[in-house]
Amino acid sequence: MTECQVTHVTRDQWGRTLELRNDAIPWRRSAAACIYDIETGLNSYYVLWREVGRTDIHVVNGPTGKYLRTDHDSSQRNNLDDLPS
Repeated sequence: MTECQVTHVTRDQWGRTLELRNDAIPWRRSAAACIYDIETGLNSYYVLWREVGRTDIHVVNGPTGKYLRTDHDSSQRNNLDDLPS
């Protein structure tokens, strides 16, 4: 399994995550492919936050389908929204 650090996300006009990216390396992968990777154990994805360190990105089964999120604090919101696009 490859561990992939995420530094940016690509969002659509409604704020949904379309891609995970690391612009320093650079690489990008669609959200659907990342969901597949995580569920099959092919790759894992994580974010390094200054305040708390590493947090893994995981798959959530929401009311409209699967999506990616990370929880680096106690809030209920998806902290991937804090990454630059």
